Amino acid sequence: MCTLQIEEEAHLLHICGSRSPSPRPRSGDLSLFDICWEDVLIPKVAKYLSLKDLFNLRCCSRVAQRFAEACLERRVELHLSGNNSKNIEVAFKVLARCCRRLEVLHLACCKWLKDDLLLPLLKQNKQRLRAVNLNECVNITALSLQPIIVECKELRVLKLAKCQWLTTGAVDALTLHQSNLVEFDISHCGAIGERCLIIFFRKLNKLTILSLANTPSVTDQVLIQIGNYCKDLEHINLIGCAAISDYGVRALTVHCPRLRSLQILCCLRITELSLAALRQRQLFYIDRPPPPLQDVNAVAHNNAYNLNDFYPSDFLVY
Repeated sequence: MCTLQIEEEAHLLHICGSRSPSPRPRSGDLSLFDICWEDVLIPKVAKYLSLKDLFNLRCCSRVAQRFAEACLERRVELHLSGNNSKNIEVAFKVLARCCRRLEVLHLACCKWLKDDLLLPLLKQNKQRLRAVNLNECVNITALSLQPIIVECKELRVLKLAKCQWLTTGAVDALTLHQSNLVEFDISHCGAIGERCLIIFFRKLNKLTILSLANTPSVTDQVLIQIGNYCKDLEHINLIGCAAISDYGVRALTVHCPRLRSLQILCCLRITELSLAALRQRQLFYIDRPPPPLQDVNAVAHNNAYNLNDFYPSDFLVY
């Protein structure tokens, strides 16, 4: 081992407060890393360094490598959404080994992400994770979801849009283990059944943000259950849910007083008959512009005779 490496090792032990004797650095040998890591460098400086900065710093010396990894260990957020750069898998293995205090994990659209890469990271951080975004992670399976469902007790946000591997069994497991979610996204997930969703929304009654866009199993019956149990709902995305109609929207209108936005593009069975009451709410957003007044009156006249008498013949009580 060369003299420089010996000095670096001794310097690291000195900074870390080791009891083993270490030579006092000469005044000409002082560097950035002589400043206290725990009290100054990590809390005051490291927060301004991006992941790219930390990986570049990690390449400078052995002490810099240890410092960068100490910063990664204390990192609480990891944002890699859409990052499909070269050698990202190698960098992610370093992150999975070093990061131990993550609370927010964004990995949307990471085409390279697989179970064998994700599981070690989840194992290290399962106690603290509050938000997980796996939207469009098409190369992982429900195996990676298991530790999130069962062991992440602090989880509040879960995004799984366009995850075709998401099955009814996985949603059933969510129903059993996760009752504190406030934001949930399963847009474009076609493998989940209507009955599964009805049971799910009975348990997750703390939701405030919900996205079900282009999910075929979303029906009026599902919206009725959401209205009955998710009283704190503020935002809901129903774009492309062709099976829903005015009756489901009316259930949301009546039972969700905090609702502030509704997205219903491409929902052809929803008319101004149900949207008119929502438009009267202050600062309420609907992604469909209001039609001319004469069209609203015509719709109301044509539908008024059967709205109050509606009761779906195929409605099931679960």
